[in-house]
This record gives sequence, structure tokens and C-alpha cells, in this order.
Amino acid sequence: MEDKKWDLMALASIPFMMTLGNSMFIPVLPVIEREINITAFQSSLIISAYSITAILCIPVSGYLSDKWGRKKIMVPSLLVVAAGGAVSAFAAWQLDKPYLLILLGRIVQGVGSAGAFPVVLPTVGDIFKEEEQVSHGLGIIETANTLGKVLSPIIGALLAVLVWYMPFMSVPVLSMVSVLLVWFLVKVPQTKQKEDKPFSVFLTGIKKTFHFNGRWLYTVFFIGGILMFVLFGVLFHLSSLLEDQYYIKGAVKGLLLAVPLLFLCSISYLSGKLIGENKQKMRGFILIGAALTTISLVFVKEDMSLIWLLALLSSAGIGIGMALPCLDALITEGIKKEERGLVTSFYSSMRFVGVAAGPPVTALLMKHQSDVIYFVLGAASSLIIAAAFAGIRPSKNS
Repeated sequence: MEDKKWDLMALASIPFMMTLGNSMFIPVLPVIEREINITAFQSSLIISAYSITAILCIPVSGYLSDKWGRKKIMVPSLLVVAAGGAVSAFAAWQLDKPYLLILLGRIVQGVGSAGAFPVVLPTVGDIFKEEEQVSHGLGIIETANTLGKVLSPIIGALLAVLVWYMPFMSVPVLSMVSVLLVWFLVKVPQTKQKEDKPFSVFLTGIKKTFHFNGRWLYTVFFIGGILMFVLFGVLFHLSSLLEDQYYIKGAVKGLLLAVPLLFLCSISYLSGKLIGENKQKMRGFILIGAALTTISLVFVKEDMSLIWLLALLSSAGIGIGMALPCLDALITEGIKKEERGLVTSFYSSMRFVGVAAGPPVTALLMKHQSDVIYFVLGAASSLIIAAAFAGIRPSKNS
């Protein structure tokens, strides 16, 4: 694995940069509303336009990466992200009424992001031969993704202090860094797949894959979506709670938001190293992680101290961090290389659905007490336990 460390570092830059380039806008949205005179709903579309576009485009990029090659999709996709970021940055910097052009740039970014991070997962499966190395590599990728989430509220707030549109300016810069790293450092092994294979033949292979593996694949898709739904629901509510109940704003708020994510990030890395190629262990980590998340969330109360709140949410973050690398490994190691891109793209789409659904559902629940919000999120986590018991059943020697 030592000879592939630079490949892995370059690939890890993609989820890190993509997450940073999207999530950093969350703490800056109120500033954007004031600067360009838009409503809260309009500002939320700056995030949603990106995610929804990515959901629609991810399966296409997955198929094309299987047909043409991973690197041939990732590099142009990152350039599209940079172009979309440049459009939004120019609009915010130069126009008196920049909103529609900012939104257009974010849509273009969403198209590009669909061919970036979702293609990273099958690429890790391609460059490593041993399943234990794949699991470790996926743990690092998941850690980079989470690290982007940890740093994004802090960096977003700090950039906005300089000038409100600076986060938009950073997107093309971050994307071009990933372009250079992937172009020069990632060496994807040549495969013997036929590039001229008809789509109908490819589709037949996908149907067979889902016919024989459908139960555990659909389960992994479902669990991935629920985990992201719970995570972003928690972050959305915690962000509001810190301001409304604890009167904490600015950089300090960003640091506190990062605490549960820091635990998630650390455990993701350890989980990826520990599971190896043992699918029984992966299932066990998912079950334990889901149980820990469920128990932590249902104990959150309306009037508890900030320290106890952060402790319980960090515990939930540990549970989520245990499960995520296991899902990545199950998908990547259980599917043939020539179909891996499209199948993992469905998984990535489900995760984006969870990201998109968590905040608005939590916003509706915020009309009630915090107890109700976390009971619902805990109940969602408990569904993972039932799903994993029923749907993920590896053989004892796997």
C-alpha cells in the first residue's frame, strides 16, 4: 500500500475539496441574504441546487466511468466544478443582482461534482488488489470527506470575514488543486474491459448484479441515506441551537459545530483500518455504530447543558463514523470492477438524498421541542439496526 500513498492522497483531496467547497456556505448564508437582498428560502437554494443536480447526474457519471475509465471522468468533472465556481464568484463579485447567475454556477458545480467524489470510491477499489487495502483506503477517503465537514464551518466563517463573496472565490481554487493532484499522481491500472460494449449488454450485467446481490445492495443504499439524513439533521439543528439557546455565534460556533464531526472523522479512519476484508466485522461495526447513534440521540433533552449536548452528539458521531467506511467497503469489494462505477453511483445518490432531506425535515420538526427532534432522528437510526440484521448477511468465512 506504501507505493500507492500518493495516489490515495490525491484521491482523498477530491472529497475533502468537494465537501469544503459546498458545506462552507452553510454558516455564510445569512450574510449572503443581507448582501444581495434575498430571502432565506432563496439562499437555501444555493445549497439545494448543487445537491439536487448532483443526484440526477451521478448515475450517468458512474456509467461513463465504467465505460471510459475513472480518471477520464474525474479530471473533466473537476474542471466543470471549477468553471461553475468561477461563474458564481464572478457574479457575486461584479454584478449588482447576482443571485440567478450564482445559482446557475452552483448548478454547473453540481454537474461536475457528480463525476468527482462518487467516482473516487470505485477508483480505490481499482488501484488496490487486496480487500484489506481497499478497506483501509476507503477509510481514508471517508476520513477526508468528514475532515472537509469539520473544517468547512470554520473556514467559511473566516473567509466571509475578509469579504462576503470570498467562499465563492475559493471554489475554483480548491477544484484546480484537486485537478493537478489527480492528473499527476493518480495512476489507475488499465483494465481489459471493452470500451465499445453496448449499453444493453452493460445494462443486462447490472440487472444480474442486482438480481443476485439486491438484498444487501438495497440495504447498504438505505443505510447510507439514513446516516446522512441523521448527520445533517443533527448539524442543522445544532447550528440553530448554538445561536438561539446558547447565544454562540461566529468562529466559536464553527468550532463547536466541528466537535461531533471531529470524533466522526477520527473513528472513520480507525474503522477503515480495523475492518480489513472481514465482512462479518463490517456488519458488526454497522450494528454497533447504529445502536450507539440511536442511544445517544434519544437521550438528548431540551434543557441539558452544552457540554452534555456535545458529548451525546459526539457519541452519535462516533457511531456514524464506525458505519460509513463499512458501507463503502461492502459496495466496493462486493461488485465487479466493470460495474462498480454505476453501482457505487447509486449509493452516492442515496447519500446525497439524505444530505438534502435532513435539514428541511429537521426545520419542520423544530416547531416542537428538541426532545421530539432527536427522538425522530434516533428512531431513524434504529431502522439501520433492523435493516442491517435483515439485509446484510455475509457468510461466516467472509
